[in-house]
Amino acid sequence: MSPSLSQETQASELQAHSGSWIERLVFSHRPWVVLVCMLLTALLAWQALQLKLNASFEKTIPRQHPYIQTFLQYQAELTGLGNAVRISVGNPGASLYDKHYMETLRALSDEVFLIPGVDRIRMKSLWSPSTSWLAVTEEGLEGGPVIPRGFDGSPRSLEQLQANIERSGEIGQTVALDRRSSLIYVPLLATTPDGQALDYAALSQELERLRDKYQQQGVEVRISGFAKVVGDLIDGVRIMLVFFAVAALVAALMVYGYTRCIRSTVLVLLASIIAVVWQLGLMHALGYSLDPYSILVPFLVFAIGMSHGAQKMNGIMQDIGRGRPRLEAARMTFRRLFLAGLTALLADAVGFAVLLAIDIQVIRELAIAASIGVALLIFTNLILLPVLLSYTGVSTRAAARSLRDDQVQFRRNYWRGVELFTQRRWATVALVVAGVMAVGGWLASTHLQIGDLDPGAPELRPESRYNQDAAFMNKAYGTASDLLAVLVTTPEGQCADYAILNKVDALEWQLRQIPGVESVQSLATMNRRMLVAMNEGNPKWYELVPNQAILNSTTAKVPRGLSNDSCSLLTLYAYLGDHKAATLERVTAHVEAFAQENDGPGVQFKLAAGSAGIEAATNIAVKNAWRTMLLMVYAAVIVLCFIAFRSWRAVVIAVLPLMLTSVLAEALMVWLGMGVKVSTLPVIALGVGIGVDYALYILSVTLAGVRSGASLAQAYRQALNFTGRVVVLTGFTLAIGVVTWTFSPIKFQADMGLLLAFMFIWNMLGALILIPALAYWLVPAFRPVPSEPA
Repeated sequence: MSPSLSQETQASELQAHSGSWIERLVFSHRPWVVLVCMLLTALLAWQALQLKLNASFEKTIPRQHPYIQTFLQYQAELTGLGNAVRISVGNPGASLYDKHYMETLRALSDEVFLIPGVDRIRMKSLWSPSTSWLAVTEEGLEGGPVIPRGFDGSPRSLEQLQANIERSGEIGQTVALDRRSSLIYVPLLATTPDGQALDYAALSQELERLRDKYQQQGVEVRISGFAKVVGDLIDGVRIMLVFFAVAALVAALMVYGYTRCIRSTVLVLLASIIAVVWQLGLMHALGYSLDPYSILVPFLVFAIGMSHGAQKMNGIMQDIGRGRPRLEAARMTFRRLFLAGLTALLADAVGFAVLLAIDIQVIRELAIAASIGVALLIFTNLILLPVLLSYTGVSTRAAARSLRDDQVQFRRNYWRGVELFTQRRWATVALVVAGVMAVGGWLASTHLQIGDLDPGAPELRPESRYNQDAAFMNKAYGTASDLLAVLVTTPEGQCADYAILNKVDALEWQLRQIPGVESVQSLATMNRRMLVAMNEGNPKWYELVPNQAILNSTTAKVPRGLSNDSCSLLTLYAYLGDHKAATLERVTAHVEAFAQENDGPGVQFKLAAGSAGIEAATNIAVKNAWRTMLLMVYAAVIVLCFIAFRSWRAVVIAVLPLMLTSVLAEALMVWLGMGVKVSTLPVIALGVGIGVDYALYILSVTLAGVRSGASLAQAYRQALNFTGRVVVLTGFTLAIGVVTWTFSPIKFQADMGLLLAFMFIWNMLGALILIPALAYWLVPAFRPVPSEPA
């Protein structure tokens, strides 16, 4: 038997009955721990390979909100207010009154009509029979489909087409104001005919295929709509996988640069990757899929795992450097850091779990996936990694270098600057500066807004193809894409009742006066127009006549879409200039006040439908959950810290740096023009949960040193030597890893990367600087004795 093996066996026998029950359970059954983890990894890796990447319109909306409940209740009776794609087909340099253009438009419309998941009954283009014209002639009212019967593309039929379009009321709707393009409106179903959920990635790929095909035939194709946004996001997610690989490589290089030990670096990476594999496998086993939001979770799990793994590896390396056998080193590191690591991971898990309070399914699934992933780290990085290192150990040369670097660096200048904050003067300076920053950050954060602050699809960059297409459509058709619809319910068959139309007309007039509302359309307006048309175009008839017979007659001739077939539901359309939270709040507040005054047994005004209506509901859900979520996160962190430290002073020391980072992060969001929305809300919670890791590792070792009789300066020096270096390592490693996200084509992922990088750095600095400064003033026993140098 070799001397090292004999020494390890003796150490194992000496510690067989020492430590906590979980330590004895783990290290007394090391082969079983490794075997079980290997089997689980194989099984869950097979599950992970079957995980799909998709998204769902229904998952991005707060289904329990009253606006969404109203929308879902009447969704089957609404036209153009749900999940739809708009395809603009343009004729470069010429008008749409062209034979080749019209034939190309028909061919494209036919192909789109056959795409699985398209609501074919409600699809609309110039070639749809429902696209009709109506005119007043000497013989009375005439009308019919916009496309003339027997259309053959001849000059005569094109002239007839032009006349029909001019009389159709579709200019600015289906036809562009400059008559150079027209729209294909494509409403979508939640499921395909075979009962499967709509595959947005496949749909987007099919639309891109059609775009490429028909642009080669001389037309310009532009596409907008939620489904296309999701498709572009999924394409961007595939690119993001490259950034994740880069981040993992950066983490590996940083850890290796610190340890100079290949075996320990590989094991730290392996443990974190195993956690990600387990998490992805469990997601598929539980019936979940990845989406553009939850795709960030695996990297966060990997990043958190690297942080905790590096702490375990560093502890074992130092113990081995001091001459302990690898098994004893693994057990001692497990004993010292397991509780701190467990508390930190539980805080991370709770930070994710509180996102379940938000009534948006995509965030709830993110919360579930992240909570599962962090919980798995307890097994992979707190248990499996020390067990693996107890077998392999670390490089003897690397362990010796670790201790030598500690002594040399500390005596020269490595940590002396940070250690100054255990002294009265520098502790005071640190707290005053932190207080000023907190006040400044809080004042800036009061300007933080809810919702999107940019036009188009804020999830994508302004220069993206999608946002360029959306901007073109808004300009070319003169109708904003931000549509808010008010639903007016009436008794069966009474949607044309004079008293009801009069109220609708009043609301329409009031909405026109609100800043941000570009135009409004309702059955009341169309009745006015139809009455003018039925009276030789005389503008004196532009009025709601208190004659029910006339109103019934004009309503019967109004195009479908403003009321349902049973005449029990009216739709008032408000086209908004933008979808900023302030605009949405102004409009919805006015409609709600109007409804409160005018609702009665015969009529009810309900919000909301349309893209802007759904976004207004989402903003309200986010606003209601924002502060509640933060309070829940901090409450959970405080409870867990109190359980770990059993001291309210220690809890304050751990939590105050986190609060400063949260305030500064909100100020940064204001400076960068970010709003609190579905994509940024999780980051605010995650920064608290992940940030407490640093405080727990540093504070736990500091407290242990003080309780053993050391001064604050001595105890803090021990903490810096043992865990502080790894806190700095992981802080910069994680920040460098996530900052690469800023190059993502997906803007919200770039925003999340920037926010996370900021929070990683500031949480690290807060832990290193504010913990000793707060400890000096909050815990009198920590202060140096008079004989100690000031």
